[in-house]
Amino acid sequence: MRKDELHANGEAPEFEEKVVTIKRVTKVVKGGRNFRFSALVVVGNGKGRVGVGLGKAIEIPEAIRKGKEDAMKRLINVPVDAANSIPHDVLGGYGGASVLLKRAPEGTGVIAGGPARNVLELAGVKNIRTKSLGSNNKQNVVLATIEGLKQLKTPEEVARLRGKSVEEVTA
Repeated sequence: MRKDELHANGEAPEFEEKVVTIKRVTKVVKGGRNFRFSALVVVGNGKGRVGVGLGKAIEIPEAIRKGKEDAMKRLINVPVDAANSIPHDVLGGYGGASVLLKRAPEGTGVIAGGPARNVLELAGVKNIRTKSLGSNNKQNVVLATIEGLKQLKTPEEVARLRGKSVEEVTA
């Protein structure tokens, strides 16, 4: 890999992007209406790194580019266990939306609605069950999923925080 192929933060360009939603936003002014576009973009490498961003511009491709840049700035790490699932169940909330993330055994697949599915697939989670509660607003569901993923802790982290061994915590 050449040095010029690396991003500014030194990471290889291995991130995939998915556009969750594009909205046309109208601002009414004295001379008429101003139209802009708002794009909600999720980026992830499929190996435990995922981020979400919002881009706004007059043209759609520019809004998507800005959304991708915003998402790259907000990357989080997602712990994935041996079954390619999450370490424990968690409830993430944002605005009026809540997303329940439940761990699942190998072979379950990603059981999730559209917005949450985009985030989980790009995060590299292969087996999970989810339930979207409350609002169905795509932006809030995506952000609630990210909030849930931020709350996840590996058994090693929990053991370190409690001052115990991993065996004591998992038993």
